[in-house]
Amino acid sequence: MIATGNQLKAKKLLANLLKARFPYLYIQTWEEDRVLSVIRSVANDVHLIKTEREVLTWRLTTGIIGGQGQSISGESKAPLKALEFIEKYDKPCIVVLQDFHIYFGGQGKLPDYQVIRKLRDMLFNIKQSPNPKNIIFTSPFLILPEDLQKDITIVDFDLPTYQEIQSVLDEMIMVNKQSGRIEISLTSEDKERLSKAALGLTLSEAENAFARAMVEDGRLDVHDVEVILEEKEQIIKKTGILEFITSELKMEDVGGLENLKRWLSKRNKSWLDSARKYGLPAPKGVLITGVPGCGKSLISKSISSMWQLPLLRLDMGKIFSGIVGSSEENMRKAIKTAEAISPSILWIDEIEKGFSGITNGGDSGTSSRIFGQFLTWMQEKTSPVFVIATANNISGLPPELMRKGRFDEIFFVDLPTKRERKEILRVHMEKRLKNPEVIGEFRLTEEVLEDLAERCEGFVGAEIEQLVIDALFEAYAEERTVCFDDFARAIANTVPLSVTQAEQIRSIREWANVRAVTATPQEDREGYSKENVVLTGKDQDSEDDVRFNRGGRTIDF
Repeated sequence: MIATGNQLKAKKLLANLLKARFPYLYIQTWEEDRVLSVIRSVANDVHLIKTEREVLTWRLTTGIIGGQGQSISGESKAPLKALEFIEKYDKPCIVVLQDFHIYFGGQGKLPDYQVIRKLRDMLFNIKQSPNPKNIIFTSPFLILPEDLQKDITIVDFDLPTYQEIQSVLDEMIMVNKQSGRIEISLTSEDKERLSKAALGLTLSEAENAFARAMVEDGRLDVHDVEVILEEKEQIIKKTGILEFITSELKMEDVGGLENLKRWLSKRNKSWLDSARKYGLPAPKGVLITGVPGCGKSLISKSISSMWQLPLLRLDMGKIFSGIVGSSEENMRKAIKTAEAISPSILWIDEIEKGFSGITNGGDSGTSSRIFGQFLTWMQEKTSPVFVIATANNISGLPPELMRKGRFDEIFFVDLPTKRERKEILRVHMEKRLKNPEVIGEFRLTEEVLEDLAERCEGFVGAEIEQLVIDALFEAYAEERTVCFDDFARAIANTVPLSVTQAEQIRSIREWANVRAVTATPQEDREGYSKENVVLTGKDQDSEDDVRFNRGGRTIDF
């Protein structure tokens, strides 16, 4: 396996700590075999470390094992006996203690104070030993007793890099070519997409995911990205904070919003190496605001299928908890998980509700600290995590969040135009009208769509979907085929949101006119402006009908 720049950097850091006689190092990792391989390669590389050292390991089940796999001390299963053996060992060595975190406390357990005292007693002897000697603790959990916090150095050990995962994939493909049992249909770009989809998995998890993809249909191709994402779902479920969203929605299932769709389409694959040729960074994210029910959440879900990336929903309610300090830790954990499985999409629905407490100070500043933590990450993040945030009440958001550099763009989703209403009607009617026994003589023609779109002026997307469902319920209740009058009656019986919340919609549009880009392209907006009735509702200061201008700056992408 070829060492990457990150690997060489990590090895050099470890070698420098060993040469500097740092007595105790702590590496948090689930990959015991991989970290042992790195430690052994450093211990035997005279270019990195002047004195070659033997690597000994200790486990609760085996005691101390030598570099060749032989048992050195049968009595060393007991932790104090193991430490006594290490203290007396007179050869240059690195001792990896793999289960020692259980003696450090944590998870409600008391630490073993005899073991901790022994480690402190050994410090001087290890530092002054004529032969270099270091102890490395490895554990899936970071547990440090306060007594040892000044004596133990934490060493970061990142998950496998893209190059390491691609090396595993290449090796599996090579082995398969020799047997010829699995059909391999991958271009170099397909390999890159599979390997990057597996980022955030351990090498063992990535190998399992590739193996599963091969055996499911006897073939390995770019469509097996879905299998990799299913393996990543296991990581998300274990956090308890993020939710892995599996959605069958495609971008074609979203009616209208062509401006936003084109913007997203142009940024597809922007996390691949091909984008680096143009000097392009991975996009940071978008903030989508607008009228409730107009498709903000719908398009958020459909991005995942367009980009073939995992979609993670951040529930702000799970971030905040009753234990002091745990809310900040929850946010760090959520960010770290999203970055670990990047490239990924992080979706924050109704973001204004999550950060609503930052101004009143009623939670002793917890909301402000978490908000600051999130802002800093948004500004400085380098991992390809695309953040998509939706908001209904944009006035509830602090201005710092909308400054350039946090999001790439702010889009405003208005009431659907006539052309968009036709598309939304078409999507929902074609989706449900499939059974000939239900359709009967009804035909979904352009004239029908035109008429219905005219009638449901001022309806949001969610209301259009519901009127289609209501019409079908009419036919179902009478056990007959559906007809045009069912849809017309459902429209007539619906009071749209544009009437009940006219003042709120006008306020949102006024805000968006100068601060956001419209999600609807100019050609659709022109069609809307020609319609006679735009939006009805009574103004507080006038008996005249309210006629709103559509909000959002016009930029065609």
